Amino acid sequence: MAIQVEVCVQDVWAETVTATATGDIASDTWATWMSRWLEHLAPALSPIHAYELSLRLTGDREIKTLNHTYRQIDQPTDVLAFAALESELPPDDELQQFPLYLGDIIISVETAERQAQTQAHSLQLELAWLVAHGLLHLLGWDHPDDDSLMAMLDQQRALLCTVGLSMGAS
Repeated sequence: MAIQVEVCVQDVWAETVTATATGDIASDTWATWMSRWLEHLAPALSPIHAYELSLRLTGDREIKTLNHTYRQIDQPTDVLAFAALESELPPDDELQQFPLYLGDIIISVETAERQAQTQAHSLQLELAWLVAHGLLHLLGWDHPDDDSLMAMLDQQRALLCTVGLSMGAS
């Protein structure tokens, strides 16, 4: 069964800065990519294979505020993920009726632009990389040590490959 994903994309960065393109990735492209990524990951979370999440593209000022509020780190970051699945899941009969809400991914386009320039690749590739990272966090992945970080980075590379993108090994 194909996985269905509804992605609510809030591109507040493009609304405030007209000179900067946010990677020219349309909302339906994000939904297609996330569907492929979830098919690849095959999470057994939704009995109807339907998921929802939100993606917010913003700037350093907003993400710095969120980073300070939720992580007590008073500086911008590239991606934040707020997983909705940190609590116990409702009974299966309730889950079967609606897509399962995974949570929120927030990206600083300003930080992504700097990282893309440093890595000498496109903003589109950097944004895809960061969203894949955020999606893995929504599904429970974490990287408290080097081994788990390497496993997560390898999975991000695999996810990018499923949508025809390639991030070199680091």
